[in-house]
Amino acid sequence: MEPLLAVAIGILFAAAIYMMLRRSIVKLVIGLMLLSNAANLLIFATAGMTRGAPPLVPQGLTAPEGAVADPLPQALVLTAIVIAFGVLSFAVVLVRRAWEVVRADDLDKMKDTDT
Repeated sequence: MEPLLAVAIGILFAAAIYMMLRRSIVKLVIGLMLLSNAANLLIFATAGMTRGAPPLVPQGLTAPEGAVADPLPQALVLTAIVIAFGVLSFAVVLVRRAWEVVRADDLDKMKDTDT
């Protein structure tokens, strides 16, 4: 399972870089979204794909019994999802505003409007 996940993460990173190198600003935003998803999957994959119980300590004990899931990667990915959503929504607003001003989504045409 983990080698398949590693290949999927590599494909996502490659697709994200490819999309971000295109001239269209919409493809740039799609590449940004793919890059954030690939980074989230990478965090999960490096944490290990083990199943475990919730990390709750029963009353009267000082440590949980048995194998428990690591909550740190889950918290990091949850935070990264929220940040990526904020960045993505901001980028979409910028793309819309750029389209209203320039009427093009080609980055080279947008450079011509610089003064």
